[in-house]
Amino acid sequence: MKTTPFHELHIAAEAKMGEFANFNMPLFYSLGVMKEHLHTREQAGLFDISHMVHVQISGAEASKFISRVCPYDASSQTVGQARYSYFLNETAGIIDDLIVTRLADDRFLIVANAGCAEKDIAHIKNHAAEFNVIVDILPRAFLALQGPKAEDVLAQHFSVSHMAFLDAVEPEDGWLVSRSGYTGEDGFEIAMPPEKAIAFANALLSDERVEWIGLGARDSLRLEAGLPLYGQDLDENTSPHEAGLLWAIPKELREGGGFVGADALAQKIVVGRTRMRIGLVPDGRPVRGGTDLKNTNGETIGTVTSGGFGPSLGGPMALALVEVAAADASIFADVRGKLIPMERTKTPFVPHSYKR
Repeated sequence: MKTTPFHELHIAAEAKMGEFANFNMPLFYSLGVMKEHLHTREQAGLFDISHMVHVQISGAEASKFISRVCPYDASSQTVGQARYSYFLNETAGIIDDLIVTRLADDRFLIVANAGCAEKDIAHIKNHAAEFNVIVDILPRAFLALQGPKAEDVLAQHFSVSHMAFLDAVEPEDGWLVSRSGYTGEDGFEIAMPPEKAIAFANALLSDERVEWIGLGARDSLRLEAGLPLYGQDLDENTSPHEAGLLWAIPKELREGGGFVGADALAQKIVVGRTRMRIGLVPDGRPVRGGTDLKNTNGETIGTVTSGGFGPSLGGPMALALVEVAAADASIFADVRGKLIPMERTKTPFVPHSYKR
């Protein structure tokens, strides 16, 4: 398995390690998942996210390239602005979801999921051949500092108080700070040269408000925030329309455009979706991803895509992909033959705390 630049710090912190996207990653530390989750909601949690892939696109046609592989007009994106987007295939299925930041008029950064690295890079290079651009895979260490105290902590190292959600700056050569994250909390993602990683992480951890947070709490935090996880809630057979992610595509492009999958997506919108992503609250214990959902007649109407316990919510929660016709009817989870009532609810399960 691969390791990140922070591996020795995780071992020193006695992290329970495990495989994730072919990386040896910290699952949890001595605090445990529950306390790590709550610490992030109350103070500042530090996450190693160095497994994610950083791809820089530069050149005279950089914005044209981004507008081809992502469903938005990149020429209108402000320098210093990040935005959520995704790659689509020709049938409008989601290849991966990602954050795209405009760093200069002729330079963009794509941050993609580690589990999709191979296919994402192949997709990028395949389409880059049509444009006057340079593709660079950047070796970087990457941290997320999340929680209500994140700004106060990071302000000791960089000027960040002026930044709003999805603002991004390059404070030094090889560094990127964006006000973003995957927890629903205010916070930052900080990319840096790998050789600077250990010293910077130790500087952050010297603040008593900061604790290492593992993948276990990262998952419960993102699920409370109603944020999809690629490979569970999203895949190449799921369209943005079904996933509830059309908001990331400008309205004028939903009827067609020059991006990959545009025609197929426009057709899907005209025809209408047969499946949709919804939030559910199980009656009792958590219901895990992969569990079938049934109606009162015992017919399968969908699947739980992510499920777990929300420490801040104080109970179980789930995201599911269900038939549109059954979304407002009675829904039950089939747990080893026992039907568990599931109540539909709006997401996020816990309100976001982004700085606008």
